[in-house]
Amino acid sequence: MPDQPAPGSGRPDSAPPGSGHPDRPAFSGSGGFLTGLGVSQGRAAGPAMRMAAPPTLPPPRPVADPAAESSAVAAALEAVAADLSRRAAGASGEAADILEALAMIADDPMLLEDAQGRAREGMDAAHALDAAFAQHRDTLAALGGYLAERAADLDDLKHRAVAFALGLPMPGLPSPGHPYVLVAEDLSPADTAGLGPDVLALVTERGGPTSHTAILARGRGLPAVVACKGIMDVPDGTVVGVDGRTGELAVGLTEQEAAEVQEADRAERARLAAGRGPGRTSDGHPVKLLLNIGSAADLRPGAEGVGLFRTEFLFLDRTTAPSFEEQVAAYAEVFARAESVIVRTLDAGTDKPLPFLGLPGEPNPALGVRGLRVDRLLPDVLDTQLDAIAEAARKTGAEAWVMAPMVTTTAEATGFAKRARARGIARVGAMIEVPAAALRAGRLLRELDFLSIGTNDLAQYTFAADRQHSALADLLDPRQPALLELIAMCARAGREAGKPVGVCGEAAGDPLLAPLLVGLGVTSLSMAPVCVPAVREALAGLTLADCRERATAALA
Repeated sequence: MPDQPAPGSGRPDSAPPGSGHPDRPAFSGSGGFLTGLGVSQGRAAGPAMRMAAPPTLPPPRPVADPAAESSAVAAALEAVAADLSRRAAGASGEAADILEALAMIADDPMLLEDAQGRAREGMDAAHALDAAFAQHRDTLAALGGYLAERAADLDDLKHRAVAFALGLPMPGLPSPGHPYVLVAEDLSPADTAGLGPDVLALVTERGGPTSHTAILARGRGLPAVVACKGIMDVPDGTVVGVDGRTGELAVGLTEQEAAEVQEADRAERARLAAGRGPGRTSDGHPVKLLLNIGSAADLRPGAEGVGLFRTEFLFLDRTTAPSFEEQVAAYAEVFARAESVIVRTLDAGTDKPLPFLGLPGEPNPALGVRGLRVDRLLPDVLDTQLDAIAEAARKTGAEAWVMAPMVTTTAEATGFAKRARARGIARVGAMIEVPAAALRAGRLLRELDFLSIGTNDLAQYTFAADRQHSALADLLDPRQPALLELIAMCARAGREAGKPVGVCGEAAGDPLLAPLLVGLGVTSLSMAPVCVPAVREALAGLTLADCRERATAALA
């Protein structure tokens, strides 16, 4: 793998980083370069503008009426929940799901009880809220993994509630009256979901590739860079160039240079959007280009179906499971609107906030009860979901393809396949996210009809590197030869069995990596809708032999 600076290094480079990509002209900037983790492709340039600072908590004040402070606590949390619910009503897709989940957190009776209890003991409302949120944040942070990253969401809710209690405006996005690049230490889901058309790109000092910032930026087609150390030192108004593919930032562009970047990006997007037809190499080798979605609202034209329907968004932060009828309706809506759909059963566990499951806390959630392993404790959840998927397929006349997450052994694959087929589900597969499953791919395919490789988790477990940890991004680079060997092993097993093997991790949507994956032998690539045009063009410019040559070089 080529040497490269670690994302987040924040150091100026004498030569522009990314100049090793000859098809992409390098940035130039008088203020040097910063490097982060690119999480949403595209390029943009404009003045940097930072998020408004959260409210400053004043010194504690004497409390004459604890009951009044308790009421003020309730009013603040109610106001935050109402504001988020209003935003959710005006949003769609993943943005609406995330905002609704945050509104539920602000409306959490346990949080209210904790904060009101502190107020009744003599704290003023602002300090009672601050202390209660801090306690809940510490609990999440101690769990690690996905939940630790979600702890940052509580910070945003706290700032909003404290601002209301102090009679201050809730913190939010800048409104300079012109297009700008939004800069922040981290972005809350509420702010990311509420971005207006004047935001050209997102850059954060913290965050990871699976943060809400990354997910929503990809869905919106906004260039985004996270884990960019040093970005908060860039003064407001400084013109910066952002490359969401490589994670590179040029600081101190001239207005003319910024205009050239914007025009080049517009021209590239227009050219890519004009592309049509199925995915294939220049010599006609077919590669299905599919979508990763969370609901029917995420569907977009131009792809050949859905390669990853993430059903957990239907379950997000609910205190009770969605009913059989709710699930049937949600699945049927997608089946009726997409050419083909691969449904992933609930990818949940103690590393994702699904309260209705009632799973116990774990010291290391990433290595615990998640994905298909939840079935060991709560088999009714999977049974109901499979029943609903089968009923939705019958209603719409669709051929349902279903896969389970976190399959590790042949016994797990066999058990899942039997239960799905007993309900008349036509095609049954598994996610390959654990090295043990990749090593046994051939044996799994004796029981299953297809495999789908989740490169994000497979990299995490292969290299023992937390996928949220920006300082370890070089280990999580999908070009790492050990990861490519596992992908090649799965693809080879698919060829021998005559069954499809796809990739639905972030690597599938990278135009530089997609040809390499095809060269390894994968048959489909599933990605965020915005990524499809660039991947289609990348494949159309190469023969299958070219792709195989790239794969061989990467493995070596």
